[in-house]
Order: sequence, then C-alpha cells, then structure tokens
Amino acid sequence: MSGSRSTSVAIAATLVLAGGCWALTAERMSGMNMGVATELGSLAFFLGIWAPMMAAMMLPGAMPAISLRARSSGVVRAVTPFVTSYIAVWTVVGALVYALYRPHGTVLAGIVVIAAGVYELTPVKRRCRTRCRQRVDSGFGFGLECVGSSIGLMAMLVVIGVMSLGWMAAIAVVIVAQKLLPARIALDLPVALAIVALGVVILASPSSVPGLMPSMSAAGPMHAM
Repeated sequence: MSGSRSTSVAIAATLVLAGGCWALTAERMSGMNMGVATELGSLAFFLGIWAPMMAAMMLPGAMPAISLRARSSGVVRAVTPFVTSYIAVWTVVGALVYALYRPHGTVLAGIVVIAAGVYELTPVKRRCRTRCRQRVDSGFGFGLECVGSSIGLMAMLVVIGVMSLGWMAAIAVVIVAQKLLPARIALDLPVALAIVALGVVILASPSSVPGLMPSMSAAGPMHAM
C-alpha cells in the first residue's frame, strides 16, 4: 500500500476509533458524575472508563503523528502498536490517578485548577508540547511527551469532575487545539489566565461552577479540603 493510501486509511480508522470511544465513554459515564464527590469504583471499572476516555480525548490531536507514522512506514499495521502503546501510557496515568484520588473539597479543586493554569506557562509544558508534536519514534515515547504536555489539563479534569462528559469535552477541545496549533503566547496566555480565573471562581463561589458539586445540599461539607 502506498504511503498516501496508508495515511488515509490510518486517519479514517483512528477517527472512527475516537468516535466510538466518545460514545462508549458517554454510555459508561452516565449517572456517574458527582463533581468533587465522585467515587471511582473498582480499579478495573475505572480503567474501563479511563482508557476509552483517553482514546476519545487524545487521538484526534495525535493525528499528525499517526499520519507521519503511517506515511513513513507505508503500512497501516505499523500504526496499531504506535496507537496502542500511546494509549497504554495514558492508561498507566489512569492507574496512578486511581491510587491518588479521593473524593475531595472545592478548596483542593480550586488550588489544583490554579496550579494547572500556571503550569500552562512553564518551560516544562512548552518543551513537552513541542516534543509531543514532533516525536514519533514510538508510541511510548510520544505518549510520555504528551503526558507532560497535557498533565495539568488532565489534573484539572480529575479534580473538577472526572466523570463529567461536559468538562471532558471542554478540556479535550483545549488539548486538541494545543496539539494541532503552534505555541503562541497570544493564544496560550489567555487560556492559562482563563484556567487560573476558573480556579479562583471555584474557591470563591463553587456553586456557580457547573457540575462541580452534586447538589446545593452537598455543597456545605464539600468546602473542606
């Protein structure tokens, strides 16, 4: 198969996979979101949601790397281990999230969101973001760079509502844009400031943030860290 044909097939297959994972994630998340009070269930159950969630969120932004992999190899099957190992890296991140996560309060959520906004402007973020756009030698290495690029945004998702389809979609848009668009301070600074502002709102008025708390009756005890 020619390089261009392999690229077209790889892109189509990846987009179909990402779309299917969005549908699967939406179905599995139904009724699960309790904002900062969300419980994760068993490890197997959580990873069964997390892995397709990562495929849904991350694969669209990985299309340039996947295309380059398919074009350089000339065979579609070379893309399969690349994508599999890429999602495997994010699955390991999910296992770490599971080990560290506890239902928490809005104070902790606000602090983490502010930290995520600050991280967006750090040299580490910029370096990982650049390498995430360039490194295609292996899905594993590509995945590590992309974790470094998007870990702040994913931490933000985890503390706001790890089972929230709405927040998942909003953060996925930012992640995909950052992977496809060049890094420019004119674009990146407003995003970082908006994230910091969201963290401040969470600290000051958590009830005004959609999906952060399950109900007004649950808001009181959840203010403690």
